Amino acid sequence: MAIKQFRLETANVSGKLSNLSDTLGKHGVNIRAISVGQESTEVSSICIVVDDPKKAKNALSAEKFEFQESGVLAVEMPDHPGGMNAVLKPLRDAKINVITMYPYIGRASNPIMILEVDNTPVATDVLKRNWVKLWDKDIYRL
Repeated sequence: MAIKQFRLETANVSGKLSNLSDTLGKHGVNIRAISVGQESTEVSSICIVVDDPKKAKNALSAEKFEFQESGVLAVEMPDHPGGMNAVLKPLRDAKINVITMYPYIGRASNPIMILEVDNTPVATDVLKRNWVKLWDKDIYRL
């Protein structure tokens, strides 16, 4: 049930994130989830989930952005204190490492988190067995 994530490693300078947003916007691509982190004083890492992965891939390639595409999970989390552990505890018990975690933007009810894990097929199975709602390509239409 993996969805597409794009990871970009960019120079850690002013304007790079704005340039990415402008590029995707010009191509009609909406960013639905984003994580930005500083890898070093020179490099930033940007992870995004968009509403149309095919258009995003074409836009990024056309504009000469370097990126990696990977499968990530979109997981609905219970919205109460400790609710995140309904997702994290089964992964921990299965010895699955969460590499990246960031929120999906634009949904008012239960939060949806994007999870990049070290074993997506096993994580998918573990979460399903623990009654965790996983989103598939329907996430692109929210």
